[in-house]
Amino acid sequence: MTNTEQTSVLITGANKGLGLEAARRLGERGWAIFLGSRDEARGRAAAETLTAGGANVVLVPLDVTSDESVADAVRLVRAHTDRLDVLINNAGAPGRVIAPVDATVDEIHSVYDTNVYGPIRVTHAFLPLLQKADNPRVVMVSSAVGSFAVVTDPEQPVSKMHELAYTSSKAALNMITVRYAQALPQIKFNVATPGEVANHTFAATDMNNHTGQLTVTEGTDSIVELAMIDADGPTGIFVDRLGPVGW
Repeated sequence: MTNTEQTSVLITGANKGLGLEAARRLGERGWAIFLGSRDEARGRAAAETLTAGGANVVLVPLDVTSDESVADAVRLVRAHTDRLDVLINNAGAPGRVIAPVDATVDEIHSVYDTNVYGPIRVTHAFLPLLQKADNPRVVMVSSAVGSFAVVTDPEQPVSKMHELAYTSSKAALNMITVRYAQALPQIKFNVATPGEVANHTFAATDMNNHTGQLTVTEGTDSIVELAMIDADGPTGIFVDRLGPVGW
């Protein structure tokens, strides 16, 4: 059973990359980690690695595109705790970088199912547990490519990346986060991007074939920062590891 005195966090897509690194860092702080993973075998391996390092980890098989999987995840988490302090919606899908002229509804839908509907599905399901926490926080892992300010800046490389699915899905996620923050002021909803907008850099992960200039640890700086904000902290903000990001 999870010690109810520990800060608890559920991280989706936590078997690798940013999710796993966030789990490692928060686990080192003594948090109870609910490690969400669509691939149960990979999730189990990740959980065992973190546990070997001293973390308190519970594997949560979790496919954010499945209502049934999310419902099962809620039941599993409830078996260990009566509240959830932090939810990190990290699971994401990059799509195939298809140009707008070639993009189809099927392509858009497959990306939105993970990047937009997934966070809504998980957040909605875990709201009752979040509402029982003293200082509940939800961190949406988005991207600078979902920022209108960034995409319309000709100095930013993404302004020349003519893609429809991923960038628009992250813009939608940003708006969803703001609307949650406005509607549920008792829960802090914030957006993190794992990069440095001012320096045109991003974190190296499997999603970008490790082409990023920042380490995965640097990429999680903004995520961990938002996960740890106190009761007087902000809600409805968008940040990278250097500070605020324009919407």
